[in-house]
Amino acid sequence: MNFLDQIFARLETDFRLLEVLQPARQSVDGRTLLDRIFRARAFLATKNLKKGDRVVLLAPNNIDWVAADLAIMAEGLIVVPMYPRQAAEELVTMMKDCSPSLIICGNVELRDAIARQWPETPPQVLLTEIFLKQDNDSRKGPPALHADSDPVTIIYTSGTSGEAKGVMLTVGNVSHMLDCTSARLDKLMHDNAGQNNVFHYLPFCFAGSWIMLLTCLLRRNKLTLNSDLTKLAEEMRSANADYFLNVPQLLERMRKAVDEQLWKTRGLPLMVYQRVKAAYMRVREGKKTFSDSLWLSLASLAIFPTIRKKMIGANLKALICGSAPLNVDTQLFFMMLGIPVLQVYGLTETTAICTMDDPAHVEPGRVGPAINGIQMKLGENDEILVRGPNIFHGYWNRPAETAQVLRDGWFHTGDQGELSAGGNWKIVGRIKNLLILNSGHNVAPEPIEEEMLAQLTDAQQVVLIGNGRSYLSAIVTGNVSAEHVRQTINATNQSLPHYKQIRAFKIVAEPFTIDSGLLTANGKLKRDLITGTFSAEIEEMYAIKQAV
Repeated sequence: MNFLDQIFARLETDFRLLEVLQPARQSVDGRTLLDRIFRARAFLATKNLKKGDRVVLLAPNNIDWVAADLAIMAEGLIVVPMYPRQAAEELVTMMKDCSPSLIICGNVELRDAIARQWPETPPQVLLTEIFLKQDNDSRKGPPALHADSDPVTIIYTSGTSGEAKGVMLTVGNVSHMLDCTSARLDKLMHDNAGQNNVFHYLPFCFAGSWIMLLTCLLRRNKLTLNSDLTKLAEEMRSANADYFLNVPQLLERMRKAVDEQLWKTRGLPLMVYQRVKAAYMRVREGKKTFSDSLWLSLASLAIFPTIRKKMIGANLKALICGSAPLNVDTQLFFMMLGIPVLQVYGLTETTAICTMDDPAHVEPGRVGPAINGIQMKLGENDEILVRGPNIFHGYWNRPAETAQVLRDGWFHTGDQGELSAGGNWKIVGRIKNLLILNSGHNVAPEPIEEEMLAQLTDAQQVVLIGNGRSYLSAIVTGNVSAEHVRQTINATNQSLPHYKQIRAFKIVAEPFTIDSGLLTANGKLKRDLITGTFSAEIEEMYAIKQAV
């Protein structure tokens, strides 16, 4: 049975499955969701679509999104999920690339924005319309027959340095990945698959988020969906989740919020917290003293449970983190609180995942070993190469770009990595992001940027500049003082060789955003656009070097 057959069989069992907290609390069980899938399938059957036709799904997370996604695939069509907050111009560019036969929009505003950008748009329909009364008896059956090689989705990459490309993922890709994720979560939850509560806030149109959704359906988890990011903190606590998927940005903010609150409180709570953190680090370094044991015992009884409950809820077994490397200090912070942070690494082209932390053998700062059936090795410039049943079959209508990354049976990820003696991988940075100074030195910017951000609590982003230059400089965004930036750079430089040291900086008050076009849909820096947008400021930094 492939993954669609398995999920449909699970849904036949009546159990509480999905819950949406905003704007009005709504819950569905498996059979109710299955009925909505049949309604959507009946609607699609009236559109004279052929196997392999593309259907764009452009809507925020909700129960109807899940039903539509499964219905499209069950009809033998290819679902093309897109991010509803992305600029209409960028969305239309991707739509024109994949030539959809139907576009399903989450609301009228999205539908009209697409029509304005693309007057010759294919047929559009609102998501709610596909669930209106349909004669769905003819669709009350198993999914269409699929071969492992059949594509079921095209997910567009974030396009940090160019036009987004459509990644084709097949039935075989997804089936293998769900087997791997289910097995790892069984290990985390000690095979208690039927009792898990999972909280979810990341858009389903991203590969990792989609795989988590399908995994939860396969494992019969109760999945609570956030649809209002302004209520994220409140809903994380009320969901009482066993685990949930995160991006580093949220975990960094959570850690900073605790630190800032204790700094404001000062007095005894701050003193105890600082002593406990110092004790925890000494224990990790093998330098434990008797007083360290006392402080940590006190914290485990009286401090950490309070912080955990206030941040996330009392039931959490682990946080799962992906999309970008997590700052090791943040990972250690949560581990100190008694919350394991399990990292995953992968790309859309690898069906979202290549590695996953083993709950029993976590190495902070690393992203775990390769998952079952996947081979990984280092190539030229320490580039991570991957092969296995999770590797995509190609980019939609882009044979040349496909050939560039799929060579000799291996997928070239573009990421620099290193492998520990224990078999755990670490992601150093993106090869295409390497800054090559005019001295010939190569610098991966990400580790230095992350270190600075960990100290600059008021900053939103740090971007290193220096390609073809004689030294590195930095753009820092957010409400941060020049003196704080200067102190942070001085502290960071002390541990770096001369060619990696930062000699100038520029503060930009407005953070980079998706709406400004300087971040990708999943929040990654568009470095080329940033350097182009701030070219005058960059030239000024190199014309008059600031003292740091």
